[in-house]
Amino acid sequence: MTFRKCSTTRKFLKRRTHNVARLRVMGIDPGSVTMGVAVIDFERGRATQIHLQSVSLKPFGLFTARLGAIYAEVDRLIDTHAPDEFAIEQIFMYRSPESSLKLAQARGVAIAAAVGHGLAVHEYMPAVVKQAVVGTGRADKLQVQHMVKRLLSLTDNPPADGADAAAVALCHCYRRTSLAGISADVVGVEKTAMQLLAQSRYRRRSR
Repeated sequence: MTFRKCSTTRKFLKRRTHNVARLRVMGIDPGSVTMGVAVIDFERGRATQIHLQSVSLKPFGLFTARLGAIYAEVDRLIDTHAPDEFAIEQIFMYRSPESSLKLAQARGVAIAAAVGHGLAVHEYMPAVVKQAVVGTGRADKLQVQHMVKRLLSLTDNPPADGADAAAVALCHCYRRTSLAGISADVVGVEKTAMQLLAQSRYRRRSR
């Protein structure tokens, strides 16, 4: 039999306070067909992957069932990894109003799960995330994957939606760290150097 952890106990025992250098962030790339999820630790300007995946929602069938699966998965991962903060990509309008509505609903249930655990929700537009992680707001998915691989010291490129979620989490870490003044100079210099290196290697591979 599996017992669910008491939310109050989990927060008391696991959640880090905001006045320490180490920060654990959950990032979400919302979707009604596939959802990207990432949990990263950020300490002294360095990011470490704790969890990263693309969650396929197709097996759940009906759209309402997929919404339930999003809530359950986000809720489970928050229980498992106890993030300090929660970041999610903001919605952008599709040409199809129906697609925009479905994305908004998917975001809503993910946010509801986070709020249910007492997490503050931080939202970022896709261009802001790309600018923070890749160095340009017009970066494509391959560039985001490559940069996330570099910043998290991964062996292979992560799945596209998982990489987007990790990029959201990294964006929040850089913003949060800069605002808090924790190793901001180190973060800026190291991230810029890695961005330039990753962009250079990506260009060579694309030729």
